[in-house]
Amino acid sequence: MDGVAIMERLLSAEGRADPYPLYELARELGPVVPSGGGMAMVVGYREVHQALRNPALEVIDAESRDRWEDGYAEHPSKVLLTRSILESNAPHHQRMRSLIASVFTARRVAALEEPVTAAVQRLLDEMADHGADGSPVDFMDAFAYRLPVGVICELLGVPEADRARFRPLAADLSAALELLADETELAAADEAAEELARYFSHLAARRRADPQHDLISALVEVADADPSRLSGRELLANLVLLLAAGFETTTNLLGNGLALLFAHPDALAGVRAGTVTPAGLTDEVLRHDSPVQLTGRIPSVPGLRIGESEIPKETGVFLLIGAANRDPARYPHPERFDPTRQDSQPLSFGGGPHFCLGAQLARLESAVAMPALLARFPDLAPAGGATRRDRLVLRGFHTLPITLR
Repeated sequence: MDGVAIMERLLSAEGRADPYPLYELARELGPVVPSGGGMAMVVGYREVHQALRNPALEVIDAESRDRWEDGYAEHPSKVLLTRSILESNAPHHQRMRSLIASVFTARRVAALEEPVTAAVQRLLDEMADHGADGSPVDFMDAFAYRLPVGVICELLGVPEADRARFRPLAADLSAALELLADETELAAADEAAEELARYFSHLAARRRADPQHDLISALVEVADADPSRLSGRELLANLVLLLAAGFETTTNLLGNGLALLFAHPDALAGVRAGTVTPAGLTDEVLRHDSPVQLTGRIPSVPGLRIGESEIPKETGVFLLIGAANRDPARYPHPERFDPTRQDSQPLSFGGGPHFCLGAQLARLESAVAMPALLARFPDLAPAGGATRRDRLVLRGFHTLPITLR
């Protein structure tokens, strides 16, 4: 099977459900694999690591979408994303990111450990009540979504009464990030983008009139003081991004992690016994079943090389993070789920200028939540009927039923 056929299979329902066998087929062709249509896949850990940190490999922004994607401007979801730090390049990316980073600080995140611990205990109490009679509880809905959405909304300043509406909206919006989405999915993504933008426009106006000690108030103040540093449209786009990215990745991290522990009882026992550290568990889940499977780049200069391969300037490059995280040249027995690995350093949060701003927060939530969950429910078990989300870029569960006793 050549690179073209592998890419076609990755975009199929079968490939989205389990891309890992296809990654291994691609690896047999080399660390950088031509995949047709002016595209190339990068599957080697060293090569993906290098590419993520190379400023000459740019993300797909508004300008490149104009060249690569006919009609993209007709989709509000895609236009919104190009106004955010996710799909911006220099100098706009640095300008916006520095402002967001100035309020989304490591100190602010570190101060959340106590509130996150309290939120975990509240959710575990509610799960205990719902599952007290032995009936199944959907872990994704009852915990994996509610914990990170509550935390990011608290940081942003989103009222608690509004938070339940965001999961379906973010799920619909995520279709705009996929390599292949049909018109029905894009229509839902567009509606979600417009609804989220309207919501944050109204909330920003409220914070403008009555500032609070939250991220929205801080960013509104910056945008109002100097619109050349952060325009009104950029403000809304980045607020939507912070919300969606603030829980999408962590929700998948928690769900993928629990499913892996169910499939590997020795690792589950190690977490309970303390021989597996929370940080080690998080790293191995990120490595073995990454919540983000791939990201795209385009060379901005001719003659650029990734590893030993020269990449023509007009080539679209898919960095297959999920494949790189299982590269046998980097990890002994990469197919094994082993949370005692040392020096793991998975690439799941990206790298370089676009390293995930929320990485520290996601790690904190996972490190607090998973040991607490397993300690609270010694007889925790899968209840069957788990369903995966039909996504390639963002990999996670839609439902994960469990029983608590």
